[in-house]
Amino acid sequence: MPARPAHATVSAGPTAPGEGPLVSPSVLQLIGNTPLVEIRRVRDGVAEGVRIFAKIEGFNPGGSVKDRPALKMIQEGIRQGRLVEGKTILDSTSGNTGIALAMIGAALGYPVELVMPANVSRERKQVVSAFGAKAIFSDPLEGSDGAIRLCRKILAENPDRYFKPDQYNNEANPLAHYETTGPEIWRQTDGRVTHFVTGIGTGGTIMGTGRYLKEQNAAIQVVAAEPEDAFHGLEGLKHMASSIVPGIFHQDELDLKLGIATDDAYDMVYRLGREEGLLVGQSCGAAHVAALRVARTLDEGTIVVLFADFGDRYLSTNLWLGWQRLT
Repeated sequence: MPARPAHATVSAGPTAPGEGPLVSPSVLQLIGNTPLVEIRRVRDGVAEGVRIFAKIEGFNPGGSVKDRPALKMIQEGIRQGRLVEGKTILDSTSGNTGIALAMIGAALGYPVELVMPANVSRERKQVVSAFGAKAIFSDPLEGSDGAIRLCRKILAENPDRYFKPDQYNNEANPLAHYETTGPEIWRQTDGRVTHFVTGIGTGGTIMGTGRYLKEQNAAIQVVAAEPEDAFHGLEGLKHMASSIVPGIFHQDELDLKLGIATDDAYDMVYRLGREEGLLVGQSCGAAHVAALRVARTLDEGTIVVLFADFGDRYLSTNLWLGWQRLT
C-alpha cells in the first residue's frame, strides 16, 4: 500500500454490485461492514510513508459505532432468557448507545427507557424519541456517571420490569467489536494495519477491536484518546482517572493513552469537515488529534482511526457555537 498524493484523481463513483441492489429483511442486518476512508489532507506534516484511514461508523443505520455492541447485548439477553416478552430495555447512555437501543427495540418490538444526562444534544433526544423510546434525564453536572447512578436506582426499584444491557460491564460489548470491527479493519487493510486509534467511553470498542488485531499481529499498537481533564466538552468520552471506570475496560491492554484538549478536538472537527468532507462528532476530532500525534512519530505505517459517528447530531451543541469565526 504505497503512499498516495494528497490530491488524488476523483473516480467516477462507486460501482454498482453485479447482482443488483442490497435487499435486507431487517434494518439490524445493516449494522457493521462500514467503510474506510483515507485521510489525505489533514495530515499536518506526517511522513509520506504513513497512511491514515478513518473507519466511518456513522454509516451504521443508527448512526454510530454503538449499533454493534447494542445489537450484541440484546441478542445475548434474548439468548440467555433475560430479555423476554413483557420486559423493557433499560440502560444509561450519553446518547449513541441509547439511540442504538431505541432503534433495535423498535425493530424487535421491545419498549425502551433510557437514562441520559439532561445536557446531551437536542438532536440525540429527538432521535431517541423518534424511535419511540422514553428518555429519563439525569443531572447534567454529573455527566455519564450521574446517568449510571440514576439508572441503577430505577432498576433496583423495579428489577422484574427491566432488562438492563449494562454497556459498561457487559462483555458482549467488546465481543461485538472482537467479532466485527476488528476483522473488518484487518480485512480492509489486507493485514497491514500497524496502529489502531479510538476514543474511550465504555471502552468496548478499543478492548474488543484491539484484542482481535493483536491476535493477528502482536506488534499492532492500540492507542486510546481521552479528554485531558475531568471538565471537558467531549460528549461520549470518559476521563478515566475521574470517572467510574467501566468493568470491561482494562488499561493494561492499551499501548498508549493520550489526553486531548476539548479545543483541539473541536478545531479538528472543523478541519475534517472543510478539508476532507467528513462532518463528524467531537470524539472523532479527539481521535484524529491522537492519530496525528502517533503518525508524526513514524516514518511508515498504516493507522486506522475510528470515527464513531457523524456530526449532524451535534449541530445544536457547544461544538458549533461560534463556528462562524472560521468563515
